Amino acid sequence: MQERIIYFDHAATTPLKKEVLDEMMPYLTEQYGNPSTIYKLGREAKKAIELARERVAKALNAEVQEIFFTSGGTESNNWALKGVAFANKDKGKHIITTTIEHHAVLHPLKYLEGLGFEVTYVPVEPNGIVDPQKIKEAIRNDTILISVMLANNEIGTIQPVKEIAKIAKEKGIIIHTDAVQAVGQIPVDVKDLGVDLLSLSAHKFYGPKGVGALYIKKGTKIHPFSHGGAQERNRRAGTENVAGIVGLGKAIELATQNLSEYAAKLQKLRDKLIDGVLSKIDYVRLNGDRYNRLPNNANFSFEFIEGESLLLMLDMKGIAASSGSACTSGSLDPSHVLLAIGLEHEVAHGSLRITLGEDNTEEDIDYLLEVLPDIVSRLREMSPLYEKVKKGGN
Repeated sequence: MQERIIYFDHAATTPLKKEVLDEMMPYLTEQYGNPSTIYKLGREAKKAIELARERVAKALNAEVQEIFFTSGGTESNNWALKGVAFANKDKGKHIITTTIEHHAVLHPLKYLEGLGFEVTYVPVEPNGIVDPQKIKEAIRNDTILISVMLANNEIGTIQPVKEIAKIAKEKGIIIHTDAVQAVGQIPVDVKDLGVDLLSLSAHKFYGPKGVGALYIKKGTKIHPFSHGGAQERNRRAGTENVAGIVGLGKAIELATQNLSEYAAKLQKLRDKLIDGVLSKIDYVRLNGDRYNRLPNNANFSFEFIEGESLLLMLDMKGIAASSGSACTSGSLDPSHVLLAIGLEHEVAHGSLRITLGEDNTEEDIDYLLEVLPDIVSRLREMSPLYEKVKKGGN
């Protein structure tokens, strides 16, 4: 019998809930119709898509016609940024973002820079939160878009998007938020936030991979993402991923039903973990604000060790965790997020991200706190720098 893996990487992905899979299964088997056809099989598929759209709209407090399905958070971000940029370039070519955005935002912006757009990357404070005043100071007469994530995927800090949206509205600027990590963790209400566009991804809240959504506020000037058929009201051509969309709809409905209780449980575990690590291990820091962070996120940097070795040794103990974004796990470069909050390269390399989920227990936290100090100690024994510090050196 396989031993249970203690899974602490819910920011990377979450397991598919049984209730979600059960609702998806008919559309993977007997209900295989193309939603664009007019016979019964097609009409049933179309009906299922529209039910999912209603569920997403309800979860976000949006209008049904403002929800568009995509292949995930990356596509949603690309569509928001490129679509707004191309549709509004006659007004200006300046875009504002922060230095800690996900690469699914930073890379499309680099692409737009190659096409003649200008991007201002506003730095964040040492606690990982951007100052809205600095966003305001970056605004120019030709600014057409501001994109600030709702919650950071690595250090979990929650950004003041509502305040930034007010600034954007005063200047008539479109605002987008990458809410991929936030949905299913904290309340997300597009009307309360005041945003024009919002990205989300199903597999971050116990839905299937390969499906997401983009909220586009009615009246927002944006180009279609792809051209071809008339799907998604002529804005995103291509036969819909019916089963995936059904799964997204069910998953977001479940994720928002008992959100406050779920968040309270995770926050209690998170705080126990943070307090334990900081009290049991020296030369360690918590990355990001202590309290203004996602309820399930704890990110640490351990001096004098290499994060990849730490992850491998945790894996040998049956613990799955990460050192940052899953999308950059193959990179040898330190996290751009950790560098942006002021960490030195060698310290940023020794990072550990723990992101909790509904199956995690106090016993899981106790086990991690039991094995982690010894692992850190063993890795530091291999560091000549740590030996020098122990002997009183700098």
